[in-house]
Amino acid sequence: MPRHLGSCHCGAVTFAIEAEIDHVTACDCSLCVKKNARMVRVREDALTVLSGEDHLGDYQWNTHRARHHFCRICGIYVFHRKRAAPDLYEVNVFCLDGFDPSGLPVRVSEGVGMSVTSDGAREVWPGPREA
Repeated sequence: MPRHLGSCHCGAVTFAIEAEIDHVTACDCSLCVKKNARMVRVREDALTVLSGEDHLGDYQWNTHRARHHFCRICGIYVFHRKRAAPDLYEVNVFCLDGFDPSGLPVRVSEGVGMSVTSDGAREVWPGPREA
C-alpha cells in the first residue's frame, strides 16, 4: 500500500496515510462546499498524525458525530472523521505533499440531503429537518 505524507499550509501539522488513491470525493454538504476540498477515504488505522496533534482544532456541528480537523495556526482543513462511518477518515488530498489529483475521477458524495438535527441550525443548511 502506498504511503503518502501530508501537512497543513504552515507545516505545524504533519501526517501520513497508507492508501491506494484511484479517485477523490467531493461532498455537496454546506460545509464541504464552502471548504472546497477533495478527499480520499482511509481507515482509522491508515492515518497517522506525525506532528502537531496539539495544533489540531476540531469543528463539530449539527449531530456532532463528524469531527472536522484543521490547523489552529493556519486554518487549513486536513481531515475529518465521517458522520456516516465514524471508523473512517476523509483526508484533504490537497494537503498531500507532491500529490496531483488532477487526473483522478471525482466521485460526488451526496451530503446535501443529510438530516439536520441541531436546534440552532442555520436556514442555509440544506437537508430535511428532524423534529
